[in-house]
Amino acid sequence: MPDTIGILDDDLGRITCILLLLGSISVLPENSRAGDLARPDQPNIVVLLADDLGYGELGCQGNAQIPTPHIDSIAASGIRFTAGYVTAAYCSPSRAGLMTGRFPTRFGYEFNPIGARNEEPGCGLPVSELTLAQHLHDAGYTTGLIGKWHLGGSAPYHPLRRGFDEFFGFLHEGHFYVAPPYRQVTTMLRRKALPDGGQGRWIDGNLIYTTHMRHDEPAYDANNPILRGGQPVEEQEYLTDALTREAVDFIKRHQRKPFFLYLAYNAVHSPLQGTDRYMARFGQIDDVHRRIFAAMLGNVDDSVGAVLATLRETGLEDNTLIFFLSDNGGPTRELTSSNLPLRGEKGDVYEGGIRVPFMVQWKGCLPKGQIYEKPVISLDIFGTAAAVAGAPLPKNRPIDGVDLMPYLSGENAGWPHDMLFWRMNQRTAVRVGHWKLLRNPGRGDAEWHLYDLADDLAEQDDRAQENPDKLGELKRVWEAMNAQMVEPAWQPTK
Repeated sequence: MPDTIGILDDDLGRITCILLLLGSISVLPENSRAGDLARPDQPNIVVLLADDLGYGELGCQGNAQIPTPHIDSIAASGIRFTAGYVTAAYCSPSRAGLMTGRFPTRFGYEFNPIGARNEEPGCGLPVSELTLAQHLHDAGYTTGLIGKWHLGGSAPYHPLRRGFDEFFGFLHEGHFYVAPPYRQVTTMLRRKALPDGGQGRWIDGNLIYTTHMRHDEPAYDANNPILRGGQPVEEQEYLTDALTREAVDFIKRHQRKPFFLYLAYNAVHSPLQGTDRYMARFGQIDDVHRRIFAAMLGNVDDSVGAVLATLRETGLEDNTLIFFLSDNGGPTRELTSSNLPLRGEKGDVYEGGIRVPFMVQWKGCLPKGQIYEKPVISLDIFGTAAAVAGAPLPKNRPIDGVDLMPYLSGENAGWPHDMLFWRMNQRTAVRVGHWKLLRNPGRGDAEWHLYDLADDLAEQDDRAQENPDKLGELKRVWEAMNAQMVEPAWQPTK
């Protein structure tokens, strides 16, 4: 069992890290140029984002069924957050928070554009918002996005216009890993009815139809090509492998200068497609639904391993700050994903929707194999990256994230956040200390519920009736925070 977070014992690592951080907190003169910030001691920054990965699905999170040694190695060589959150329980506003370091409801980004909605004017990360890619680019970094964007599919929101020097991936909420006729993969597609008009599963070789979700598989690939920069490409590899290939190439090409790599896998997001190789690896899993999921996750883990190996082989591992996390909780009914021991799933403001696998590694600068139990949030990636890059934010651009380095090194024993806030239409929550107030209509009810996460992580014991004072206190905190937010810039399609 890893120890709780402590002070660095490695004196050489401590000295190296302190020197780097001292260089990172200098104030940027008003008339300085972006290029003036670039220094050899700027660490590379890599953000590895999984899609729809449940809290309980990694080996280091307690899942013995699907080995994930490469992802687990990030926790073993760094710090695993047991209370790591994202800003929303579904893809797009969660990514908006990560990219800006700000609660997305501060700028009206509250809903999840899907399908053709991705291409509508106004459905994207507002151009007035500064992205982490823009900020690091202006500090001298070479920036690359590989994978899923989902922050606007029309021209003003293109990644190349939002601070990324390079882009390989797609713009909408999902993409098939292999296009029809689905060769060398097992594919499970959602349908309203089976070919015989019935319900259940229909298996035809490596193609499976299922009606358990009572709707059709979305048309993920419609008007949503794989792009290199701004140009469509015909990709032949399984998409997870293609994204890994591009990430490895990006690292090798830019190893002589500081880079920011945002590798946003679309796995394990639907559609469910597992390659023959990985389906064979998990042949002991009887349920084909679960087996496809395991194949997809095993593929992601090996892909993360390839990225880590490239950093080692190029001599960059010790000078690279690496984050791994999911964009939201897993959709259990759709993917079989586990969020245990948490309640809820993707779309909920229960812990299972917003608390995710989350870890960080920076060899020589952060403790090894530690657990950090105080709440952190994806917003902190911006704050931490800006600090270690020596790129302080202008005073007129405050963020909600913090620099985690003083907390993770043991210099600051306090909580990075005393309060965290979520709002997704009628589903909303606030966490203050160990206490959490929430409303989750749809898969709950419209009433306020109060939980003490210190002894009720599964949110089973509603304390609202027995603690009216605490209920009132958190309501006032929620109201004060909610008053700072703005109305959504657009509404979801009915």
